[in-house]
Amino acid sequence: MEHYLYLALNIGTILFPLLWSFEPKVTYYKKWGNLFPAMIITAVFFLVWDHWFTDMGVWGFNDRYLSGITLGNLPLGEYLFFVTVPFSCIFIYEVLLYYKPEGLQFKQVKPITFGLIVLLLVLAGLHTDKWYTAVNFSVVAMLLAIHYFMFRTALLGRFYVFYLIHLIPFLIVNGALTGAFTPEPVVFYDDTENLGIRVFTIPIEDFVYSMGLMLMNVSLYEFFRRRKTIALANGS
Repeated sequence: MEHYLYLALNIGTILFPLLWSFEPKVTYYKKWGNLFPAMIITAVFFLVWDHWFTDMGVWGFNDRYLSGITLGNLPLGEYLFFVTVPFSCIFIYEVLLYYKPEGLQFKQVKPITFGLIVLLLVLAGLHTDKWYTAVNFSVVAMLLAIHYFMFRTALLGRFYVFYLIHLIPFLIVNGALTGAFTPEPVVFYDDTENLGIRVFTIPIEDFVYSMGLMLMNVSLYEFFRRRKTIALANGS
């Protein structure tokens, strides 16, 4: 049964949000038309990155916990990860939007955003010999800049609140993937390609990677939502 651990983690991740998609307050199922295009575009981007880093040995996957179904150099569970995790996390985002739509205040959001961009770029520049650190931090800095250009501070405050809350399930799922609850990790890393700093069993880079994954999903999700709203307002 341990060969199905990664698949089981994916099922456990998506189960509750899927069952609650039809809850009458949040009505998550009504947002799927905006969600699925955002998820597909984001998944393609991150899967290309994933294939690249797997080929390079920056990270890899433990056959002990895999079903044996692969496409290219990635297991089925890794493909599903880019569906189940965004689906479940955008559900959290929508719940927060319903109960706490305001997010952080403007004066807090702008310095946080530019501070993160500068910090990530400096760290990337200082560690160009470490592929995961340099590429990851540079990509997320770029995604923050693109989001700011697209939406200014209108959504970032809400995003930062969401990101902090999403760290609760993140610690559980990524902890399981990196060996917090098993004799060996499902996903292993070449620590010469990262800073070697871990929170429990999770490389610090994974926290930044998850920010990028969530930010790209949220940015595209909101883009498609706004485009649909404008089209409806114009009667098309």
